[in-house]
Amino acid sequence: MTHDRPKTRRPTIYDVAKQAGVSPSLVSLVLQNPVRVSEKRRDAVQAAITELGYRPSQAATALASSRTKSIGLVIDDYRNLWFVDLLRGMESVLTEEGYRVMLADSRPGENRISEAVDGLLAMHVDGLVIAAEPSASMLTAAGVPTVVAGWRNGVPAGADLITNDDDGGGAMAAHHLLGLGHTRIGHLSGFGGAAAHRRAGFAGRLRDAGADMRVVGEAGGTSEEDGYASACWLLDHHPDTTAIFAANDTMALGAFGAIKARGLAVPSQISVIGYDNSTLAKSRYLELTSVDNRSDLVGKEAAKVLLARIESGAPSSGRTLIAPTLVVRGTTAPLPG
Repeated sequence: MTHDRPKTRRPTIYDVAKQAGVSPSLVSLVLQNPVRVSEKRRDAVQAAITELGYRPSQAATALASSRTKSIGLVIDDYRNLWFVDLLRGMESVLTEEGYRVMLADSRPGENRISEAVDGLLAMHVDGLVIAAEPSASMLTAAGVPTVVAGWRNGVPAGADLITNDDDGGGAMAAHHLLGLGHTRIGHLSGFGGAAAHRRAGFAGRLRDAGADMRVVGEAGGTSEEDGYASACWLLDHHPDTTAIFAANDTMALGAFGAIKARGLAVPSQISVIGYDNSTLAKSRYLELTSVDNRSDLVGKEAAKVLLARIESGAPSSGRTLIAPTLVVRGTTAPLPG
């Protein structure tokens, strides 16, 4: 006759608290921030953890501490490579502090972004990073510490803004092309705060130099397809264009397609410069000249500011600008003789 072995129950944070003679919230504090606990009680909790073989459960710790150790990130387009480095920068800071990122893709639209934010708030995230155009209904406080990453057409009340200096980056792109002798320059732009700032910086520098700028797509998207369509219109209506500045690297890729379809060569006949210095720009196949907006640093700074606000309850500190740099590769060259 055989007997089933008694099933062993996995120890919980409440078992540890009972064993150590402390509250579950203090156990949670030891797990998250042990320096804030006296050495005597900290040792008692650690001894109970060892004796019981307890493995921390994030859900249980969050229940006892009233925090979920999660940050909500709202983006508006998975296809935009800018978000890859932004997320990498955020996680490099958040992971070390035991936080995880919960991602929501809103896509353009008043209802979509509101639904994305509401969904994250329903999961009781401790803070929000908004990397999308806020809807009108979001321009009031979200109820949790909030950081907006990148220029947007509006910033919710009480939110911090962490962004690249896109005005300076646009001017930097213009300065580079002017230095190569280009004066008939096309710009592929799009809707949104970041595109508007890049366009303003670029236009201002060209205007000061007396150069001719042709802007296309201010009210449209910034995908590869948008870049292709805008570049087609530009080259068909202004065939004397000798250089193109795209609002991001993905649009620049679309411009390459339009240029190739018209039998032109980059950079011997037309120069192309992008923005973001994404993995696309760095590829050996494209070797795209691009403005590096240091989206990884935007992500790191957004995470640091958010954690500081979560921990201290401090109010918004305002706006932080990250300086861009220009990375020159093989898609820009002096004006053809």
